[in-house]
Amino acid sequence: MLPENFRAFDADNHYYEALDAFTRHLEPEFRKRCMQWAQVDGKTRLLVGGKVNKFIPDPTFSRLAQPGVLENWFRGTATGSLIEQFGELEPTRPEYRDRDARLRAMDELGLDGAMFFPTLGVGMEQALIHDIPALCAAFRAFNRWLDEDWGFAYQERIFAAPYFTLADPENAVRELEWALGRDARVIVMQYGPIRTDRGWTSPGDPALEPFWALAAEAGVTVVYHGGNSAYAQLVSWWGESHEMEAFRATPMRGLISPEPIADTIAALLSYGVLARHPRLRLAAIETGADWIPPLFQRLKKSYSQLPHAWAEDPRETLRQRLWVSPFHENDLTALREVIGVERIMLGSDWPHTEGIARPLDFAKDLDAAGFGADEQVRVMRTNAESLVRRLP
Repeated sequence: MLPENFRAFDADNHYYEALDAFTRHLEPEFRKRCMQWAQVDGKTRLLVGGKVNKFIPDPTFSRLAQPGVLENWFRGTATGSLIEQFGELEPTRPEYRDRDARLRAMDELGLDGAMFFPTLGVGMEQALIHDIPALCAAFRAFNRWLDEDWGFAYQERIFAAPYFTLADPENAVRELEWALGRDARVIVMQYGPIRTDRGWTSPGDPALEPFWALAAEAGVTVVYHGGNSAYAQLVSWWGESHEMEAFRATPMRGLISPEPIADTIAALLSYGVLARHPRLRLAAIETGADWIPPLFQRLKKSYSQLPHAWAEDPRETLRQRLWVSPFHENDLTALREVIGVERIMLGSDWPHTEGIARPLDFAKDLDAAGFGADEQVRVMRTNAESLVRRLP
């Protein structure tokens, strides 16, 4: 049970992007190659690279369902159809787009601070992967909008994470230098393999070494956040659409076994990125956590069979370097046994529909999983709060 009047630190909050999030600061030569708005069949549509993008049903966010209305659906306890769960839509609330209004909402929710991530932005990288200069330009513009509207460490309570694509390694280093100069504490990117001008590659590619070295030296936290990854191409091999659409998924898409976040962490381990950079901290947010025990099993086997390939037991490396924000429906007891309570964080996903309407309610799940009072404080505040402070 949490102490009376306890205030949490949330590892997963979101904003709903302004209409000009990708265009306000976009360099003029890229205007027709990146994001544009158009009227199509009487509706406002987002064009990305000249094509209608379907990642978000209504990317204007003009009318939205209330926070957490799909919680029971994801717990498997809801009755009725998915459409029925959304209920009546409402106009966009001020706290979804204004940081001062959000601080007031955070006070009401019992949050002292939170990490903030994109809603639309986490689905845009793959839409521009065919045009790497435009991709980099789009997120340069996005990050400057984000700094302007939200700030990377606003009043030491709102820690908005600039988005990074590694498709152009030199651009990634320049962008990280800029973000560090603006006091970024947390940065976010998409999991999965990386498309560069030389083709697909691993995050352990030597060309990316300057980026990882700078991130480690600066002591920032690198977050992998759920969204549309390169694995969308993989599911198309099974006859699924390569385009990801929120709340539109076939059974097969959910049953295909590879986990891009697990494979990404495995790549960072096996290519030596974490061994070379002991200051590098990683967090997996809105990726769930049920992939962690199977990954640890595979790492155990690899270390047993190929001990000479590892500087240390890779499971111990992850226990020191990886933080995770599980879904509320995950097996929290098993997660604690594998990675330890020191690496588990509250991530409410507020104000998204699939998250938790009242973030402090996650303590009920912790209580049901047998987490003691001190452990709950760690999960609900201490662990995530430590990640928004740069290492000295």
